[in-house]
Amino acid sequence: MEFRIDRRSGVATYLQIVQQVQQALRLGILVEGDRLPTAAQVAATTKVNPNTTLKAYRELEREGLVEPRPGLGTFVSRTLARPESAADARLRAELRSWMDRARAEGLDREDVRALVNSALADRFPEG
Repeated sequence: MEFRIDRRSGVATYLQIVQQVQQALRLGILVEGDRLPTAAQVAATTKVNPNTTLKAYRELEREGLVEPRPGLGTFVSRTLARPESAADARLRAELRSWMDRARAEGLDREDVRALVNSALADRFPEG
């Protein structure tokens, strides 16, 4: 797994790592038993302080998603993925098609993110 850190997002770096691991768990990219990159590996690829990664991993451990194994690393202890259904595959294909249309219309990643976040807030209000 390779982390992408957006320093302009306003989201704390450790939370970006937590969210990216959660998303990978939800999508089945990471599964139980997978080893997360070491803090040194994350630092080398993202220029993030190793302590920031360790803070993220502690948060994931608190949530019961990972477990540290001294001398071996940090491993996924449970998944957030649902069993994939035909509906998931169909929705994923529709979403890819929509994103292709958005790109063809000249929207960039942040434009798409803003549209998706707006739709999420409209259709899935919190609280």
